[in-house]
Amino acid sequence: MATTTTPANTQYNYDIVRKFTIMTVIWGVLGMLAGVYIASELAWPFLNLDIPQLTFGRLRPVHTSLVIFGFGGSALFATSYYIVQRTCQVRLAFEGLANFTFWGWQISIGLAGISYVMGYTQAREYAEMVWPIDLLIAVTWVSYLLVFVQTLRKRSQPHIYVANWFFMAFILATAILHIFNNLAVPLNLFSLESYSLEAGVQDAMTQWWYGHNAVGFFLTAAFLGMMYYFVPKQAGRPVYSYRLSIIHFWALIFLYMWVGAHHLHWTALPDWTSTLAATFSILLLLPSWGGMINGIMTLSGAWDRLRTDPVIRFLIVALSFYGMSTFEGPMMSLKSVNALSHYTDWTIGHVHSGALGWVAMITMGSLYHLVPRLWETRMYSTRLINIHFWLATTGIIIYIGAMWVAGITQGLMWRAFDDYGNLAYTFVESVRFVVPMYMVRAFGGLLFLSGMIIMAYNVFMTIRQGKQEQAEVEAKIAAKLAHA
Repeated sequence: MATTTTPANTQYNYDIVRKFTIMTVIWGVLGMLAGVYIASELAWPFLNLDIPQLTFGRLRPVHTSLVIFGFGGSALFATSYYIVQRTCQVRLAFEGLANFTFWGWQISIGLAGISYVMGYTQAREYAEMVWPIDLLIAVTWVSYLLVFVQTLRKRSQPHIYVANWFFMAFILATAILHIFNNLAVPLNLFSLESYSLEAGVQDAMTQWWYGHNAVGFFLTAAFLGMMYYFVPKQAGRPVYSYRLSIIHFWALIFLYMWVGAHHLHWTALPDWTSTLAATFSILLLLPSWGGMINGIMTLSGAWDRLRTDPVIRFLIVALSFYGMSTFEGPMMSLKSVNALSHYTDWTIGHVHSGALGWVAMITMGSLYHLVPRLWETRMYSTRLINIHFWLATTGIIIYIGAMWVAGITQGLMWRAFDDYGNLAYTFVESVRFVVPMYMVRAFGGLLFLSGMIIMAYNVFMTIRQGKQEQAEVEAKIAAKLAHA
């Protein structure tokens, strides 16, 4: 008996993945453009125009929300919906609800950006949205959870691949974090103003419980799920150690929830609380490096691919930055180091080594793998992928190098005393020193943005190419049927 196979484009719901993929690229360009502009405002003060909507204070949350939730979030929706279908070998559950998650998420990001430039914000780190947008995000996220869990439940495979473990943990943890961090009482139903249910040191504790776990689950566990699918796929190799992936999953998930208070050393927070957070931060080094080693060692026997495959370069450089930033983070949580680094640009360098080096690079590599498969063609230009890789890598190195120099110098200048016990430098002197570093930082960011724009062009041309090829195939089929 002859067997028939179902084409992948009908067996799986790729339409929702395509839409999230396109928005990932769009939000990436817009968010990084905002980042370069506010970096330039710090380097060249004349760019602070007499337009309230373009001030640093209003554009900074636009940058963080568009990059983290617009670019990163859309990438996670796209890849998780793709991976869960491919690894479970079933079509996505609740397709209408999945479409709602797309529109709910995009509308939330768009409204957040508009509200920020209009001056409406909760002034909470990584969670500045006003309460109506928070509610829309909560409903969208619960819908996402239902779609993902039901797809896992109806899988045709008995085994749940480890990437889905990481996605599941990220979805659950983010739901808990978002809901509890944004518990608030609106003034009334027609006001954007609200009161937080926490106050004082409890409010600070909640904010950094959310803030660091947004890094831990949204920007780490979720993107490890991405890594565990696309690195083996692109390399054509099995995961180096499946046992290690499970061990480092449980260690990572358990430890991350405890570490947020290390952002609050030397504050009104009880000393034992931040000490406990620093202890768990040091322990985090082990599972973090377990994931990095597992990803890099997956290339065992295929290292020659680094010479010929620019997508592999994106993925491996991302893992390298992941290893570096997850060493730097625990080190900075130590009180002795934190006394030097806190409130300085060293922290900005650390954040961006993770955000640009790990999150953005793993996303770009994954999208370069994904896009030609979604539109059933090849990438428009491999040469442009190479150019993008070198622009992005060079931009990251310049950016974080400038911030390391600026931050460590700031910390040393602020704590320097003369022979009489007076401060050796004024604050203005430290600002004067870091301005050239801000100029270098802006240049590094511009290189990274340029690479993102090149990617957008490459993806756009690939989509157009795929549609043209599909139209040609359909025309040939129609001609054959007409002739028959």
